[in-house]
Amino acid sequence: MKLENNLLIVESGSKKNSPVIFVHGFPYDHLMWSKQVEFLQNSHYCISYDIRGLGKSPGGDRQFTMETLVDDLLWIVNEFKLDKPVLCGLSMGGYISLRAVERAQEKLGGLILCDTKSFPDDDTAKLKRANGIKQINIEGLQKFCEATIPNTFADSTLKERKWLYEEILNRAITYDPAGVKGCMLAMLSRTDTTSFLEKIMIPTLIICGEHDKLTPPLVMKDIHNKIKDSELVIIPEAGHMAPVENPEAVNKAISDFLKKRLA
Repeated sequence: MKLENNLLIVESGSKKNSPVIFVHGFPYDHLMWSKQVEFLQNSHYCISYDIRGLGKSPGGDRQFTMETLVDDLLWIVNEFKLDKPVLCGLSMGGYISLRAVERAQEKLGGLILCDTKSFPDDDTAKLKRANGIKQINIEGLQKFCEATIPNTFADSTLKERKWLYEEILNRAITYDPAGVKGCMLAMLSRTDTTSFLEKIMIPTLIICGEHDKLTPPLVMKDIHNKIKDSELVIIPEAGHMAPVENPEAVNKAISDFLKKRLA
C-alpha cells in the first residue's frame, strides 16, 4: 500500500503475472474489490486504488473533472509500466475505464464493465447530483450516504445481509466531504462514450447485477450489443454492487473471461 500522485494504491500478486486494474464505484473505495483481488492475486498482478477524493486518496483542491480521474488511471498504467492491463470498473469506475479506453485503447489488453453506463447525466441526473451536493453542505456526508448507498444494493441484500451495506456505509461516512463533492462534479463533467462502444476492439466482459436499480440489465445489454464480441453475464442475487453482493459469481465470470483472454 502506497500513496503516490495523490492516490492510495494497493498492489497484490506477482508483477510477473498479467495485470488487472480495479476501479471502484461511488461513493466507495478500493476495498469493494477485496474479494476479487483475494481470488485473483495468485494468478494475476492486481492493482486497486482509491479514486482521487474518496477513501484515503487526498482530493487536492477538490476541483477535478472526469478527465482528471482518467489521467490518474492512465498515470498508473504508465508509472507501473503495465503491459496491456485489463481494466475492471464498476459504476463511476466504469465511466473512468470507458473514457480511458477511448483515449488509450492501444495500451490496454481488456475491459470489464460492471454495473455502469456509457451515456452522461441527463438534466434529471444533473439536478439529483446538485441536490446531493446541497445535502452534504446542509446535512452532512452521513445523511447523504444514508440516502444514497441503499439504492446500490438489492432489496434482498438489505433485508437478509444488512451488514454488507453497513460495512460500506461506515467507511463512506469517513471520507472527506469535499472530495466526495469533487467526484460528483467530475461525474457531471463526463462525456458520452456511447458512440465509441462500436470501436472497442479489446476483449470485453459486461457484468450486471440481476436486481440493479441504477444500471439495470437492459442498460447493460445495450452496451453488450454495441461492443463487438463482448460477453454478458447477469449476476443473480445482486444489485448495483454485484462484486460485493455475490462475489463468487462475479469472481467466476472474471476468471473465465481472463482465462479465455490469455488462452
